[in-house]
Amino acid sequence: MARIAHIAVKVEDLNQAAEFYENVFGFASTGKSRSPDRSRRSLSDGEINLTLLRYDSEDAAMATAAGQGPCIHHFAIEVEDVEKSVAQVREFGCEILSDPRKPPVKFRAPGGPIVEIVPQGRYPKRQTV
Repeated sequence: MARIAHIAVKVEDLNQAAEFYENVFGFASTGKSRSPDRSRRSLSDGEINLTLLRYDSEDAAMATAAGQGPCIHHFAIEVEDVEKSVAQVREFGCEILSDPRKPPVKFRAPGGPIVEIVPQGRYPKRQTV
């Protein structure tokens, strides 16, 4: 069964936002990364991945796709078969926003939000000891 595995949020200050979720809610850091147009900090509550995004420019294509300023950028649905899910999304008439052959596959869902399809296990969970 598919499940929500990830939520991405555009923020103004990555370090301040990460510190807040770590200190107030006990989320664990699961990594940092960089793409050509944005930086990321990822955290987990043990079940769902929370990725904080900081775009270099609000004019970046994916920054404007979600809307100006801080906001929920997208959420990811983890599926067993990405190709099958992409086909179903297309059949429903949704606009594909990224390369459908390379997960994560972003699309605009009915009503307007950006959603991405990811394979099972894409997002790490907080490790318990």
